Amino acid sequence: MDWIDDTEDRYDDREFGESVGMGERPALLVIDLINAFTDPESNLGSDVDDVLEETARLLEAFRERDLPRYFTTVAFEESYGDAGMFVEKVPALKELRLGTDRVEVDDRIAPLDDERVILKKYASAFFGTDLQSELTTERVDTLVIVGVTTSGCVRATAVDSLQHGYRTIVPADAVGDRAEGPHRANLLDIDAKYGDVVTTDAVLEHLAGDD
Repeated sequence: MDWIDDTEDRYDDREFGESVGMGERPALLVIDLINAFTDPESNLGSDVDDVLEETARLLEAFRERDLPRYFTTVAFEESYGDAGMFVEKVPALKELRLGTDRVEVDDRIAPLDDERVILKKYASAFFGTDLQSELTTERVDTLVIVGVTTSGCVRATAVDSLQHGYRTIVPADAVGDRAEGPHRANLLDIDAKYGDVVTTDAVLEHLAGDD
């Protein structure tokens, strides 16, 4: 896409996109890899098998090093009174009912007993949740953000991560979207303004170097 190349050049010329790198205490944040989003037959879903595979690799590495891991899900009450205007804008979100299989984390990356699944109602994992308190307690200085969707909840969480003072890392091969255009455009923008867009291998290499 020519416009992608042109935009990258413009950002480079104007001093955007410096690398922030990883700090001393990273945490892995798995965004919304729940059944409704990983099932291509769902109105909310798409084929994100590759994202699940890369996420599984990162989970294994973070578990081996006993580094903090968190998952998020989105789920609403039967009345949808807790969904606000979000469900008006995106009626497909009505599939996300509390207590149903649709809002459970995909079995392929199932959380272990000591890993929290944070319930959120909107895009960012920070908005209306206690994630910030958890990260402070765990002395986290870096968030590695994976999951779906790049243009939605991943991006919103990356922006809030920066705004809360965290080094923000987004492995491009461990996030996904319903279409390639929004995926690429938002990775470009995240890398220019909010965090480092890298690869899963780069994160794993960094972790291995700290051993």
